[in-house]
Amino acid sequence: MRTRPQTPLLTVDIIIQLSHNPPGSIVLIERKYPPLGWALPGGFVDLGETVENAAVREAKEETGLDIKVTSMLGVYSDPERDPRGHTVSIVYMAESDGFPEAADDAKYCDIFSSDKLPSPLVFDHATILNDFYNQLNSVR
Repeated sequence: MRTRPQTPLLTVDIIIQLSHNPPGSIVLIERKYPPLGWALPGGFVDLGETVENAAVREAKEETGLDIKVTSMLGVYSDPERDPRGHTVSIVYMAESDGFPEAADDAKYCDIFSSDKLPSPLVFDHATILNDFYNQLNSVR
């Protein structure tokens, strides 16, 4: 009997911009469970689920927002990005016209601008947000 090789777990993270806020303002959640701190909404992809559907589901579960995925920012795969184990995250950018409310794994959520990000940011989310703001500024 052949055993399956161990592979990283697949996750999604979502950078949500709200239509009624200035460009670059994003939704972050304060995590209820370790690692504690502030994070992009996101989570694990379920078996049989597309990564795009996982992004929509996770955004709804953690923020109550219905989102429209607009593009992919990138894939983040540093084996040390998550202290719980090796994960690979596909990071999407999305829009919503709703108002976020914390639910599920989120203790709290709020809207932040690039110059007023909360601390600590967990995982590699500071790197992801730096990449996002660099891309946003290069388009302007």
